[in-house]
Amino acid sequence: MITAKSDRTILTCTCENTMSPDEGALAKAGCAGGSSVNQLCRANLDHFRTALAKGLPVTVACTQEAPLFSEVAADEAPDVPLSFANIRETAGWTSEADASGPKMAAMIAAATVAPAPFGITTLESNGVTLILGRDEVAIEAAAALSEHLDITVLMQPGSQIIPPAQTRFPVLQGRIRSALGHLGEFTLTVDDYAAPSPSSRDVLRFETPRSGAVSRADLIVDLTGGQPLFAAHDLRPGYFRADPKNPKAVADVIASAGQMVGAFDKPVYIDFLADLCAHARNGITGCTRCLSLCPTGAITPDGDSVKIDPAICAGCGQCAAACPTGAASYALPDVATVAARLRAALRAWHAAGGTVAPVILFHDADHGEPLINASGRYGRGLPAHVIPIGLNEITQAGPEVLACAFAYGAGGVALLGRAQPLHDVDGLRAGIDLVASVSAAMGHGPVTLIETDDPDALETVLFDLPRAPLFEAPSGFLPPADKRGLLVMAFAEMNRAAPQPAQVLPLPQDAPFGNVTVDADACTLCQACTGVCPTGALLDNPETPMLRFTQSACVQCGLCAATCPETAITLTPQIDFLAWDTPRQILHEEPPFCCTKCGKAFATRSGIERVQSRLIDHWMFQGDTGAERLKVLAMCEDCRVEEIVNQGFDPHDETTRKVRTRADYTVGNEDGEQS
Repeated sequence: MITAKSDRTILTCTCENTMSPDEGALAKAGCAGGSSVNQLCRANLDHFRTALAKGLPVTVACTQEAPLFSEVAADEAPDVPLSFANIRETAGWTSEADASGPKMAAMIAAATVAPAPFGITTLESNGVTLILGRDEVAIEAAAALSEHLDITVLMQPGSQIIPPAQTRFPVLQGRIRSALGHLGEFTLTVDDYAAPSPSSRDVLRFETPRSGAVSRADLIVDLTGGQPLFAAHDLRPGYFRADPKNPKAVADVIASAGQMVGAFDKPVYIDFLADLCAHARNGITGCTRCLSLCPTGAITPDGDSVKIDPAICAGCGQCAAACPTGAASYALPDVATVAARLRAALRAWHAAGGTVAPVILFHDADHGEPLINASGRYGRGLPAHVIPIGLNEITQAGPEVLACAFAYGAGGVALLGRAQPLHDVDGLRAGIDLVASVSAAMGHGPVTLIETDDPDALETVLFDLPRAPLFEAPSGFLPPADKRGLLVMAFAEMNRAAPQPAQVLPLPQDAPFGNVTVDADACTLCQACTGVCPTGALLDNPETPMLRFTQSACVQCGLCAATCPETAITLTPQIDFLAWDTPRQILHEEPPFCCTKCGKAFATRSGIERVQSRLIDHWMFQGDTGAERLKVLAMCEDCRVEEIVNQGFDPHDETTRKVRTRADYTVGNEDGEQS
């Protein structure tokens, strides 16, 4: 047992002498006194109970027996925070176990960081089920499920079905035109819809079909073998699909669907703040990064913002990783928690005497964790310089997370994915490419995406990763809670701690940083751009005509350029660390234009001249009287109204211009009637 200095108890175990936790390394990392036990989960369980009795948070360096420890804690000390770290398969059972002390300290330190709470959405199903089929397999599935669910079968037109001897559930005909919704709230539009004829004899015959029928269901069981109704269909809750030619797959679907009655809690994976969204302003589209990345279609435009349906969202996190403003942020765990775990792990690594800059290996629980455990049990295990950090999905690892790892002193970053991803990972690849290019320019290590289902292949890649020397002065910044703030700070600190600090780095399109250039000859300081800027990167000055810019706040959404009436704005994706240190740059300024009558400042000279130049050829400003009217444009709003009244100018009188009405285009017929 190893007891932390003051605020936490850390328990380790040799797991019946199959590994040796490095007491010295753990002590250097902030733990003091005690020794490991041999069977914490059985013979030495009293050590765990003693730790609970102290009332301090407890970290157990074992995940295999987490259910047992959690049960004991719930019974004896339910208020004591409990966390777990797996140092056995990842560090103790490896070919480099003798050198894994710093890694053990890092993993225990990371485990002590408690995640922030996250929301839950509840999906309710009453068991109303629509089974889609093309042959007798659908009828057999319906019969198997009819005792548990409220079944309706919809057969494809042309299906040859033997009429049932007794109608236990409706069997209809139809073809799905469109499908929306999720578990408990599916809505389908059906074409060629028809009810069966009760006099059907040899095969089930249907009455005259109609299109546009609407069906609602809690569950959909698709046994047609055709095109899925939904993108990323295996991630859509309540939608079950199997090839009717595969009896095992059909049986699995029947078993799963039969249990889907009741209320089901689902995590809200994405925290979304519509006020920060840069999707659109005033009907002009800006940022669309998340819309093109969502594999399930959970994200849709919603006026100036987007909306994310938590019932459909499968939690891949690519929208949050790509969101430049922080409007969408991952919640399971949130980025601040991930950054805090990286900070704790790398600080412990350095304190415990790590001799090289470690590689951070991000992995998920469903695929990565079993692969790592298999490597530890049956292969060489992870190298001593590779620290695994678990995420819900590796696709949630955005540029801010990768940059944090380098800023805190990592020599490289790797992400463990599937050989065949469940969905497109374009967002993940874009983030990797961005950070990899910046990392290379600064002299940091590589960012590697490992896509494999083979533990041996994983080992080969990891053992070949370079072992960089320790950083002399890695950053120790405390991660801010907001995602955009973390993104900016992580890149700035990554550069500060870099072997080769940079000043200006060009970035690819859709990067979350960049510069705005204004054509001073074209800009009239109308301030339309400041009105649409969602992050406040572009600001006016209420005291004088001026356009100011904060480069670190610019997300390159393009709304300013699209809104500018003079097309005077150009965007350049880049990082300029010198500009980041300048709170506000002045892009363009002019002395104020004063009213020619009262002297009040009300506009800019370029703006007034631009308006006059565009109106000089208009009929209202022709001749001597027109010249006088043109001068009115150089007056403030109050003087302008007064001058127009004094001139007695009426643009609609007969002498100025006849306004045409419908009467000008009517023709009388022989009876005097108008037509």
